[in-house]
Amino acid sequence: MTGEPQPKVFVVDDTETNIDVLLATLGEQYDVSVAMDGESALEDIAAIRPDIILLDVMMPGIDGYEVCRQLKKEPATRDIPIIFVTARQDTEDETLGFRLGAVDYIGKPFSPPVVQARVRTHLQLLHARQQLAQQNEILEQRVLERTEQVRQKNEELASTRLEIIRRLGRAAEYKDNETGLHVIRMSHYARILAIRSGWSSEQAETLLQAAPMHDIGKIGIPDRILLKPGKLDEDEWRIMRQHPGIGAGIIGRHSSALLEMARVVALSHHEKWDGSGYPRGLKAEAIPLGARIVAVADVFDALTTERPYKQAWSVEQALAMLHKEAGHHFDPQLVPLFAANMDEVLAVRRKWQEGSEQSESLADIVR
Repeated sequence: MTGEPQPKVFVVDDTETNIDVLLATLGEQYDVSVAMDGESALEDIAAIRPDIILLDVMMPGIDGYEVCRQLKKEPATRDIPIIFVTARQDTEDETLGFRLGAVDYIGKPFSPPVVQARVRTHLQLLHARQQLAQQNEILEQRVLERTEQVRQKNEELASTRLEIIRRLGRAAEYKDNETGLHVIRMSHYARILAIRSGWSSEQAETLLQAAPMHDIGKIGIPDRILLKPGKLDEDEWRIMRQHPGIGAGIIGRHSSALLEMARVVALSHHEKWDGSGYPRGLKAEAIPLGARIVAVADVFDALTTERPYKQAWSVEQALAMLHKEAGHHFDPQLVPLFAANMDEVLAVRRKWQEGSEQSESLADIVR
């Protein structure tokens, strides 16, 4: 009995040793093809149409960045996920790679388990996207059928979109020390605050599902900064402040209310009421309300949760900080509204609890 075909992985590297290691790492689970220069890679990728590409940057002839540019120009290859595998450690090189459309960046010398994990995650995400496309086609074909059939397909579509968000969030966990419990708690806090702000149940549910994507851009931040067990210096903060834009770029623009909410939240949740936030320096109500809500929920959970670089604050200390920053960091109407519904917030916190005790400045906590 024939099983399903293995996913196709294409490896581009000008060093035989690296190719041998990647073949040994991936060869048992995937159908692996290789090329040792950019020109050959472009020809073979167009013919083979792999599911994912592991691409070296420094190669003779055209380099990996140019290969990526050309692949993203062609309709037949632009949606193939590209992971750069390179010894270059410069942050600007990593940022350029993500701007060109790469989905991840693995440094050399690489760890085989890390390579396997990253490839597996991005193939799962690709599969989820393909499922979404298939569901969209099915929905278009059945749009004139009975109302109940349309309703069921809409539910399937919403479920698939939510699964994409969960898989993207899982990809980000490879880059961040925060646990999944953080995004569960802060998402429920955001839902509570959205309803108390006058949102409908449907709108608040959309925010609940979108909020876990708020920090997906951290996948583009180097580990040496993201996992630093202490304060960031000015250069490191400059790099860290790029993650909202990276996150919005990863999610992209969509007609889906859920994915558009996720994009807006990812881009704007570090903006501040007084205009001193980032990345765009938006002020007051120019900041989308969903992002203002998530900012309160995210900071409250960050303050009250132990992390590798800080101890946890008490609920009383956290609320005092929120009130102090109302009108500066936070929407001054949302903070008292959040505090007034602390019974619901603490019920969520008890259900998804994980840590305790005290810390430093707000800027050091909320990265």
